[in-house]
Amino acid sequence: MNDVYITKAGKCLPNEPISNDEMESYLGLINEKASKARRIVLRNNGIKTRYYALDKNGNPTHTNADLTNAAIEQLYDESFSKYDVEILSCGTSTPDNLLPSHAAMVHGLMKNQSVELNSSSGVCCAGMNALKFGYLSVKSGSTQNAVCTGSERVSNWMLANKFNNEVVNLQKLEEQPIVAFKKDFLRWMLSDGAGAFLLENKPKGKVSLKIEWMEAYSFAHELEACMYAGGDKQEDGSIKPWADYDPSQWLSESIFAIKQDVKLLDAHILKIGSECIKTSLEKHKVDASEINYFLPHVSSHYFIDKLQKELQKRNIHIPEEKWFLNLSKIGNVGSASIYIVVEELMSSGKLQKGDKIMLIVPESGRFSYAHAFLTVC
Repeated sequence: MNDVYITKAGKCLPNEPISNDEMESYLGLINEKASKARRIVLRNNGIKTRYYALDKNGNPTHTNADLTNAAIEQLYDESFSKYDVEILSCGTSTPDNLLPSHAAMVHGLMKNQSVELNSSSGVCCAGMNALKFGYLSVKSGSTQNAVCTGSERVSNWMLANKFNNEVVNLQKLEEQPIVAFKKDFLRWMLSDGAGAFLLENKPKGKVSLKIEWMEAYSFAHELEACMYAGGDKQEDGSIKPWADYDPSQWLSESIFAIKQDVKLLDAHILKIGSECIKTSLEKHKVDASEINYFLPHVSSHYFIDKLQKELQKRNIHIPEEKWFLNLSKIGNVGSASIYIVVEELMSSGKLQKGDKIMLIVPESGRFSYAHAFLTVC
């Protein structure tokens, strides 16, 4: 089995950073009224700026595939070109199309040659699932390299005009024309962007990160969906698929909107997540004191202290100075977040040979978790 290294990382954050006060000017007002949830959500999540693939009139400037390809292009140099790519593994929650696959659409923009493709769906773990596919390909010797990505273009899902028909429908029913918190909440949480890694079977350049191991967990057998889109939750916790609704309901009930069950999230995400971290460390006989940089993907600063407490309950002590975060600057970019924060750390000049890095990605979709442990070479 081959060793596997992240030899280069790239990212694409579209357009200019957008402040909290500018958000509604890009996304628009639902029912011509400012959101009552916006300030509460932003106060808790600690995000100061984020990026949208939109212009100031709400018009799209990039597709998801465009963002992904732009991040991949940062991997190319004199030693590696688009014609050297052997496998393309792409993860996203928000593909541009139902069909063809996201990876196929990205490959169409690369204009190189035939390559093996993999598309990982899901929520935040989609990027880590894409990474593991590439990792296993290089490790097994099936390929000498792999390009892996995580990307999101969610801003166009959150535009006010996507919810107007629901508001009109509520008014016809003589109900309060306010979009439910489970939908409005996520309008102030999510961002656009893409990240990419080049995996190779030998280190190169000033900084390479050896992937020591990867682990993944799912608790869908125990818990119902927490974050979902393209359907709606029923009384028994099941999700009725979009294709089983009358087309008129797709708009009147915002069936395609991303929704979050906040109470379910708060009850489970950290307790299960911290237990998974303990399981991974014990399996690989890693003591938390060995970790030099701890990179947890968190959707909100609200969870940081709570995660620290849950870890300490399990005798996992990782001091705050070892945590490396960029949530406040780039927002929650879903499956791309872990790629973008790794790229920032690799470019920071802080890393020393032998440093140990742990990546933690939780996914509230139906409670999945993915981990990776890296050594700086």
